[in-house]
Amino acid sequence: MAEHVHPARALWWLFEPVHALTYFAPEGRAAYEAVGLRGYWRGYFGGRAAPLGPVDAAPVVAAFFNFAPSMVERALPDIWHRASPEAALQARLAGARATLGRVLEAVKPDLVDRSAELLERAVDGLDCGGRVLAAANAALARPEDRLGRLWQATTVLREHRGDGHVAALVSEGLDGCEALVLRCALDTRREALQPHRGWTDGQWDAAAARLAERGWLHGDGTVSTEGRARHRALEAATDLAAARVWDGFHRAELDELAAALRPIATVCRAELPQANPIGLPAAG
Repeated sequence: MAEHVHPARALWWLFEPVHALTYFAPEGRAAYEAVGLRGYWRGYFGGRAAPLGPVDAAPVVAAFFNFAPSMVERALPDIWHRASPEAALQARLAGARATLGRVLEAVKPDLVDRSAELLERAVDGLDCGGRVLAAANAALARPEDRLGRLWQATTVLREHRGDGHVAALVSEGLDGCEALVLRCALDTRREALQPHRGWTDGQWDAAAARLAERGWLHGDGTVSTEGRARHRALEAATDLAAARVWDGFHRAELDELAAALRPIATVCRAELPQANPIGLPAAG
């Protein structure tokens, strides 16, 4: 029997690739390098943290959650001496436009327009209480072009869902490293996550030991029945926190949004690495 997927999660599967593509595309990296953010992680932290302003590492450690603090501290606040938040914001939007212009070349413009229109309607109705990254991105000026509008809307919505996911993890008493260890025990290779989040082997193994003490993992690192149940509860809480975004939409409108987004998501997802740290299911 096929697993029931919450509508909020199904829509996330469709709009997340549009946003996430820019982390991996050469156009995005080139745009950051052009303003002085050379090296992948300077661009990543500069672009994603820029809506918060020229902050030090601490707020970003809190908001990004599953990155090792030492990894964030290597980037912040040093990156603001290389490019201002305003320059980083301009670069990330320029990179997104260039990337989507290439990838969506064969997609009908009316699908992009309708997707942007419906996603912006969702953004207009957001309650960003308790969601710092979503609120910071929602406060940015809305681009006027179709590709910029599409990317900005997907960015606000994915950060909104991500903020809710962090709240769900915190409510279960998990820290950032423990959340990653649990994910790897379920369905992801450790080497696909640990190096990209900056945790040392010692920190990773200690987190696994804590999860084993709670009964979420077996002693050999495999996930237990309890761990699977708690993970399902975490995902359900994340879906619930994201569900109100769509309360003002009729079912026919949600179906229309899914139909418009699907060809966009398909070509964007094809550009992402199969093994990625984002949490998306396999392509297809």
